[in-house]
Amino acid sequence: MLRRIIPLGVLAALGAFGLTRLFAPAPLPPLPQMDAAEFAAAYARPLETPTGPMPVYHLGHSLVGRDMPAMLAQLAGHEHASQLGWGASLRQHWLGDVPGFTQENASAAFRPAAEALDTGGYGAVVLTEMVEIRDAIRYHDSARHLALWAAKARAARPEVRLYLYETWHRLDDAEGWLARLDADLARYWQDDLLRRALTQPGVAPMHVIPGGQVMAALVRAIDAGTVPGLTRRDDLFARNADGSTDPIHLNDLGAYVIALTHFAVLYHQSPEGLPHVLTRADGTSADALPDAAVPVVQQLVWRVVTGYPATGVAAPSDS
Repeated sequence: MLRRIIPLGVLAALGAFGLTRLFAPAPLPPLPQMDAAEFAAAYARPLETPTGPMPVYHLGHSLVGRDMPAMLAQLAGHEHASQLGWGASLRQHWLGDVPGFTQENASAAFRPAAEALDTGGYGAVVLTEMVEIRDAIRYHDSARHLALWAAKARAARPEVRLYLYETWHRLDDAEGWLARLDADLARYWQDDLLRRALTQPGVAPMHVIPGGQVMAALVRAIDAGTVPGLTRRDDLFARNADGSTDPIHLNDLGAYVIALTHFAVLYHQSPEGLPHVLTRADGTSADALPDAAVPVVQQLVWRVVTGYPATGVAAPSDS
């Protein structure tokens, strides 16, 4: 039998991700892609507005985090649970091979994903793919695992509301942060994930929580000087231990914006007038937006959510 011998130096250079790619089984052929016209037709009619709070399950990683779902629960008055990991893909969650599983799920909100969805106890399930989204699609069979999780949730509860949470990438992306957000929605989140996952039994309907699109709109408003008290995009992002900007993780202000986005999509209600002084998941007081910025941000979130049919939320003129 022919044996592949790899020098130790090469192994060290490859690292964990390199080894995963080297020894990974041959990928399955990609799922078929839904016709563009059929895809557009799938979002021609909004979802019905929920009649009240519904239990929500979050599956993902640090761009979900602990604090954003806790803020959302305070805004909506619903129960929630989650399973998180360090940059975990939907495939890693499916296979039970989640980096940072123990650390990220040391929380009262944790409930094992497969067990949680099998109960049918959640009115809404929010699925979050890893970023870099290009790597998720290329190496982690994103559409297939999005479909697997969606079908699992729907098998236990046929009327469950399924959502794909669109996130973002690093601020220092070579292609340009805003340029990536503008282009990625169609080319990756829609075309490579949704238009493929929706071809599988038990998946449709699935809607989108446009976190990246809200962040892009808010950053453009900040750059234009129209958000009182916020002067640069870094105001929404966390800080590293050395004081530098964390290029991808949000601070409390950013988490609040994403909680508003989830609220607007899940409940088909404008977030205008919602409280902005909240607590983190650990019960400590979260940093709050400047008072004058709150209505501007809340209105912006509602405008983005109602302007994108894949959210399932009716535009105000259709209400």
